[in-house]
Amino acid sequence: MTEHVTPEKWLSTMRKEYLKDFIRQGGATVKFVVPIDVPALRDIQDGLQRAAEDELFHFAFVDAVSTKLHMVDKVFHQVAQQIDWDGLAYSFLCHILAGYCKLPTERDQFNLRQIALLNGQEEVEMRRSINNRLKNELYRDYAMSQEFRIAMLRLCQAQLDPGEVNPALSDTVKEWLRGELRLISALKPALIFQKIGRHNARHMLFSLSHWLKCAGMSGLVLVLDISRYVEGVRPKEPDGTFYYSLPAVLDCYEVLREFIDSTDEMEFSFICAIAPLAFVDSDNRRGLWAYDALKLRIWDEVRDKRFVNPLSSLIRVSRSVNMQFVQ
Repeated sequence: MTEHVTPEKWLSTMRKEYLKDFIRQGGATVKFVVPIDVPALRDIQDGLQRAAEDELFHFAFVDAVSTKLHMVDKVFHQVAQQIDWDGLAYSFLCHILAGYCKLPTERDQFNLRQIALLNGQEEVEMRRSINNRLKNELYRDYAMSQEFRIAMLRLCQAQLDPGEVNPALSDTVKEWLRGELRLISALKPALIFQKIGRHNARHMLFSLSHWLKCAGMSGLVLVLDISRYVEGVRPKEPDGTFYYSLPAVLDCYEVLREFIDSTDEMEFSFICAIAPLAFVDSDNRRGLWAYDALKLRIWDEVRDKRFVNPLSSLIRVSRSVNMQFVQ
């Protein structure tokens, strides 16, 4: 009996059961996919991106070849580099101000002075009114961590007052999010006093998925390619990419285990880890059997002899297989 399903069937199930419904309504899940062949790998990556974009999710892809996935702060920074932070701030402001006041139709006209003119109010009064809404709708949204809320507040203020708010501060906030900031002291005016590290990066990632929803999107689809962690042989000549020791492999599996155990805290998040066939090989020292805490969470100890369950946490996919699904 084969335990494979086709990429098309798995993707259609993920879209129907998760992206269209469960994740969009505030759920979260972590899936592991093992492509049996190279075409199936491309199908999974491209198919998840298309499904995410069609369902208005933000799609992010992080590869262990270029990013140390066993360091969750590096994962967040890499995702942050794929985000249009100013665009999200603008979308959020339009969302909370729509129906409250008239807004400029053109983005380049979107500023506090123009909004005040359109609504026949003094700029000072309009600023006070909008700041109150930002406090209620953003700063008091405790589903996001405090530092993340402060950072988004600064980006929103920069959208409203591009001439009044120091533009360098807004750029510094984005550098902090992307992991490019050298000195945290540059963020003191923004009331942010610590870098994003292992101690707070998971909560920053959870805050991001919530923020995407607040800004009018459906949430976050994050694909992590962990294939490089399973490779045990380094090339004789360095190729500029990352290769990992066995302790780093275990740290990576621990990060993934923490994501699974945090699904009750996460919102609007679909995380998919892509691994090679060696990942499920019981003889591989770098595979799933190396870390029982992860294996016990995703391995199907009991499964049907005739059907492959597409909702399983761990699934193998291949173009050359056409199995029936559990109805």
